Amino acid sequence: MTEETVKDPLSLGLGSLASGVCFGAACLTAAQIVAAILRGDLEASAYHETAGNPLMAGLIAAIGVGGVVSWYRSFALDNIWQRGVIAVLGAVGACLVGFMAAIFDRFFGVIGLIGWLLVNVALGVIAGRWATSGKTETPS
Repeated sequence: MTEETVKDPLSLGLGSLASGVCFGAACLTAAQIVAAILRGDLEASAYHETAGNPLMAGLIAAIGVGGVVSWYRSFALDNIWQRGVIAVLGAVGACLVGFMAAIFDRFFGVIGLIGWLLVNVALGVIAGRWATSGKTETPS
C-alpha cells in the first residue's frame, strides 16, 4: 500500500507572495539609498545630470523582482491562475512596501534605509523558506 502525499498550498502561496514582496521592496529600498547618497553629495543640478533617475530604476526593478520571485517560488502550484495572481500581488506589494522606506529616510536618514533593507532581505529569506516548506511533500 502506498501512502498518498499532499502539499500545503496555503503556505506555498503565502510564502511565495511574501518572498516576492520583500525582495522587490529590498530593490526599491536599495534605489532609495543610492538616491539619498547622491542627493547628499551632489548639488541639485548635478544630481539629475549624473544619476539619471535611480528611483525609477528601483521601481522597475521592484516590480520585476517582486513578480518574478513570486512566480518562481509558487511554481509547485498546479493552477497557473493562482500563480499569476500571486505574481501580480507580489509586484504590487513590493511597490507598496518599498514606498514605506521613504518614512525611514525622512526620520532616520540613510541608516534607517539600510535597516529597512536588511529587514526586507531577512523577511524575504524567511518567507522563501516558508514557501519551500509548503512545496515539500509529506505523508498524510
